[in-house]
Amino acid sequence: MFKYDSQMLLPSAEDLPDSDDTPVDNELQDLIPGLLKAVLAMAWSDRMDWFFGVDMGIYYDPKQPAIVPDGFLSLGVERIIDTDLRLSYVLWEEKTVPILVLEVVSQTQRGEHTTKKEKYAEMGVMYYAVYCPCRRRKPPL
Repeated sequence: MFKYDSQMLLPSAEDLPDSDDTPVDNELQDLIPGLLKAVLAMAWSDRMDWFFGVDMGIYYDPKQPAIVPDGFLSLGVERIIDTDLRLSYVLWEEKTVPILVLEVVSQTQRGEHTTKKEKYAEMGVMYYAVYCPCRRRKPPL
């Protein structure tokens, strides 16, 4: 008897673009997530059940383009898949929603307080941090 597998119809990480090709316009957009990833790598050096992506697309819906946070943390997933590194983070393959998403706001806001926030909430992200170093009247984090 033929068994239908809906996963076979969905694109894999190899089929999807690995970047949205949007350049960063603020050095902090690379430095802060990179620093957080380095701290986690030192603190959890003996653990292989976490992944921290930097400027990596998260595919949450096969009909939508990826959403690309500055950084995100997923727990309960392998840091390295086989011998390959992840090209992107595909929810229907990983089966684990990131627990934390970090956005560093640059000169050009890209929906960090509106559109992206709503999409992360729909995905089920538990913690969403927005760091806006240019804020003067409100706290930057």
